[in-house]
Amino acid sequence: MENRKIIFLDIDGTFTVPLEKPTPLAVEAVRKARENGHKVLLCTGRNMPLISQDILEAGFDGVVASAGSHIEVEGEVILDSLLPEEGVQECMDILHRFGVYCRIEDPHGMYMDMEMEELVRKAVPNKNNSELIRMKKELETGIGIQPYAKYARQGAYKVCFICMDLQDIEKTKPLLEDRFNYVIHPYAPDAVSFNGELIRKGMDKGEGMERVCAYYGADLSDTVAFGDSMNDQQMLACAGTAVAMGNACGELKEIADKVCESVERDGVYHELKRMELI
Repeated sequence: MENRKIIFLDIDGTFTVPLEKPTPLAVEAVRKARENGHKVLLCTGRNMPLISQDILEAGFDGVVASAGSHIEVEGEVILDSLLPEEGVQECMDILHRFGVYCRIEDPHGMYMDMEMEELVRKAVPNKNNSELIRMKKELETGIGIQPYAKYARQGAYKVCFICMDLQDIEKTKPLLEDRFNYVIHPYAPDAVSFNGELIRKGMDKGEGMERVCAYYGADLSDTVAFGDSMNDQQMLACAGTAVAMGNACGELKEIADKVCESVERDGVYHELKRMELI
């Protein structure tokens, strides 16, 4: 792309503090990068209905949503892949069998087990667990989450989970890990709950980046990716330049090429400036 980059930004804990508006510097980073000829896309675990207008108004060339299962570039949907409902119900049956509770995300919204809601409300998130911080804020504000009874049962992008014992998750792996990657979000040594996601193999953020690069006729070496959480691991592993936020979990910092300031200190803006992309 003749020294032009494709920049991928996670949302929660990266582009914004979970459920807060982007800062003026975050918006400026996107605007200036695009003015300089670079492409800037969101690359998020959120499904499209949960990406707020104040985020989209920052101006992006596209969105890799639902951890790679839905991709829009230049106003065109280039991928929309749902796990068939039979697979969704199989996941839920297996997780429930071992005392693990679920949240389902489809094209219309997000639907949560009553038991999961109770555990999320009680949970004390690790400071690096932006996913759990966002879920707690969603429950507190009433934004986005609906009861599982309202789920249309027509397939879903992904299944998220929470449990009280990590061994319960381990018991499900022999039944599901041939088709799904398990993402466990950061937790404290004294944690009483553990949350994560089932990401379909071949449908993660890294695969989403590859599809975007194919659309633009670019190479992964032309990409820069910013993330903070374990569901950003494949994204950073694929990126030409991988940047972990200052607030990222330790595992992500270990695989990153660079560590920038935290989301609260506008790390995306300052790192893009150091890289002379803005």
